[in-house]
Amino acid sequence: MKWVTLISFIFLLSSATSKNLQRVARDAEHKSEIARRYNDLGEETFKAVTMITFAQYLQKCSYEGLSKLVKDVVDLAQTCVANENAPKCTDSLPSIFLGEICEVEKLRDSYGDMADCCSKADPERHDCFLSFKVHQPDFITPYQRPASDVICKDYQDNRVSFLGHFIYSVARRNPFLYAPAILGLAADYEHALQSCCKESDIGACLDGKEIAIREKAKEISVKQQYTCGVLKKFGERTFKANKLAALSQKYPKAPFSEILKILQDAKDLHKECCEGDMVECMDDMAEIIAYMCSKQDVLSSKIKHCCEKPIVERSQCIIEADSDDKPEDLPSLAEKYIQDKEVCKSFEAGHDAFLSEFLYEYARRHPELSTQLILRITKGYETLLEKCCKTDNPADCYGNAVEELHKHIKETQDLVKTNCDFLTTHGELDFLKELLVRYTKKMPQVSTDTLLEIGKKMTAVGKKCCHLPEDKRLPCSEGYLSIVIQDMCKRQETTPINDQVSHCCSDSYACRRPCFTAMGVDTKYVPPAFDPEMFNFDEKLCTASPAEQQIGHMKLLVNLIKRKPQMTEEQIKTIADGFTAMVEKCCKQSNIEACFGEE
Repeated sequence: MKWVTLISFIFLLSSATSKNLQRVARDAEHKSEIARRYNDLGEETFKAVTMITFAQYLQKCSYEGLSKLVKDVVDLAQTCVANENAPKCTDSLPSIFLGEICEVEKLRDSYGDMADCCSKADPERHDCFLSFKVHQPDFITPYQRPASDVICKDYQDNRVSFLGHFIYSVARRNPFLYAPAILGLAADYEHALQSCCKESDIGACLDGKEIAIREKAKEISVKQQYTCGVLKKFGERTFKANKLAALSQKYPKAPFSEILKILQDAKDLHKECCEGDMVECMDDMAEIIAYMCSKQDVLSSKIKHCCEKPIVERSQCIIEADSDDKPEDLPSLAEKYIQDKEVCKSFEAGHDAFLSEFLYEYARRHPELSTQLILRITKGYETLLEKCCKTDNPADCYGNAVEELHKHIKETQDLVKTNCDFLTTHGELDFLKELLVRYTKKMPQVSTDTLLEIGKKMTAVGKKCCHLPEDKRLPCSEGYLSIVIQDMCKRQETTPINDQVSHCCSDSYACRRPCFTAMGVDTKYVPPAFDPEMFNFDEKLCTASPAEQQIGHMKLLVNLIKRKPQMTEEQIKTIADGFTAMVEKCCKQSNIEACFGEE
């Protein structure tokens, strides 16, 4: 397949606009989805996103092998542009892509049971293929960067091919990463090469920039998978409520009508992206971003610099842009939503619309709160009105609503402050140990390694969020903890932990974090029998690095609590101190193993 101008469009870094992404009229005359998307995106972007789609499904295929499939789809698209009545032109894009995959020779030899998906009818076939995507698969070797002089020459001599391979490489390793994000990362990588290839120490320059790009890719991927998980687990209503809160916080000056339009488009966009339909994902993201840039005067003063960037860099720039400043003249919400005599009438006449506007108004006034907390506040307000509007005097019934609301907010803020103070005072290691004690008691059925992994992720959240200004700590900590909890809940689906975890994972999206925080010791848990091997230490403990010794220490702590969940903090501290003293004593002895045995 010819990639002669593949990246010349995508990475046209000198221009903020491109005629290839000019919106063509979306009239009813377009019977062919593939023709419409091809016209929208232009040939080169359509090729690039088609490569991403195939690389994310067929993760073992070579670049050259996938290029043949890309050519087939591009040829079909061009045929359909010329004649929308041609064969296959009215097929859906997922059907076209999966049809190509099912025609791959010896598909079963490379992909095993995935080949069985081809015998299913859509949409089951589509869902089947999605289930076989593997994040960061073992069968793909870690990326090894060529020598500095080689990589710069390769980029300068074969720029199109070089960046095409980069897109392929990122897509097959990150099968859930949205196409606009992959193209944005490729733009970042090109900027890095353009900058570093002029330096005397190219390798050192690229090292730093590559680490930043990898971290950015990882963070974007985690957040996008989380978003897809929320949409799949809790449905469109919860997804839209959470997104409404986030958009209202980010664009507090925007009219409610504009926020609602972006919200509906965003829901449709994420649905396509989450289902792996990357051509639609790219096209609709470009359209949303173009709309937002055309409306920046009413949306936000903080996205102007993003809208001046090339199209592939705009979306991530807008996502990462600061929230706009809150309007100074916003009236008190109590007047409309508590004191107004018509509250119950408005609530009963348009339940969802009334609550949506309340959520918008509350969120735009409170950027210091997490979206999850704002959803809990909205649910609490809904429950209050449902109860009070049935009484003879609703105003008396919900008269102390503001006081109760402030109490709940303060409890959440105090929890964040307590945890951040502990982390600051005692350090990361003690913070991790404290988390391990808490969560081993809550879910002792989880493996020791998994508990350690969860504890480290939660500690990383504390480290990331606790150094922020106080008005940013709560949205940061609850936002990232929600991602950690969702990962835990996903494991719960395949390997059930206990009834408490099951309840917290399934009951309410907004209440997940408080549910896990309030979770007590699992009283139904039956500890395993005592295993003397737990205390079988040898001289490796003395030769281990300090970090390895700490991991051994923490694993011992977890295993002890698994066998004695009712242990008090004092007992835990005594054993932990005893372990440290034992290691210090025995590692100085000539017969280390005899000492460990005795101790």
